[in-house]
Amino acid sequence: MPSSYASLFHPDAWYRPGEGARYIQLSRHIGRAVTDGRLEKGRQLPPERDLAEMAEVSRVTVRKAVAELVDAGLVEQRRGAGSFVMGVAAKTEQSLSSLVSFTENMQARGRVSTSRVLSRGLFPPAPDEMMALGLSPSQQVARIDRLRSADGTPMAIERSSLPSDVLPDPDAVETSLYAVLRRTGLAPSRAIQRVTAINITGENAQLLGVADNTAILQIDRTAFLSSGRPIEFTRGYYRPDIYDFVAELRPDGG
Repeated sequence: MPSSYASLFHPDAWYRPGEGARYIQLSRHIGRAVTDGRLEKGRQLPPERDLAEMAEVSRVTVRKAVAELVDAGLVEQRRGAGSFVMGVAAKTEQSLSSLVSFTENMQARGRVSTSRVLSRGLFPPAPDEMMALGLSPSQQVARIDRLRSADGTPMAIERSSLPSDVLPDPDAVETSLYAVLRRTGLAPSRAIQRVTAINITGENAQLLGVADNTAILQIDRTAFLSSGRPIEFTRGYYRPDIYDFVAELRPDGG
């Protein structure tokens, strides 16, 4: 066992009082060691008993921490052999200057995309939906909340809202929202996106397969018709460990 493990897993390296359960902090610490290369792909983690001794925690805590890493795809457990570092998956690039759907982006990269509908329906608009879409309280919005995956790996949660006259039947969306809008001649021609880094918790973290308080990218997109009418407001949560957003910058000529 490498001598560096003693310092890597010592509580001084990962535990901070008041910053969450020990198994979450340990899982987060090991995950960072994987992503920054301190734990290389193929490296075997110490046996459960040894890791518990080095980290000064119970074996139950170690077991739960490793389970989090397995769920996140960073560690693989092999029956009778132990736990091994899987490394960081190759990231998927998404242009911030190109208005394409998740489904189209994955298809262009030869990946199999799937969408799991979390909820959908017609509802009275919330204040942020009224502001983004220019709606009154008496109007309705169509909402579609989806978990987006590629090749079986959860990559993003997208919560989309559209005026009910633009999308009167949310059940019509099976995979690609933009494909439905194109069929009705209401596909957006431009969009404004705001990117924010946040820490994700609770159900959203579970859906993405990451630990509570993991840093992710939140992107709020408001899309418009060529007439200038806003027709889509989507708030998305994207895993930065497997997703890169790229923007091309050009001189403005000024």
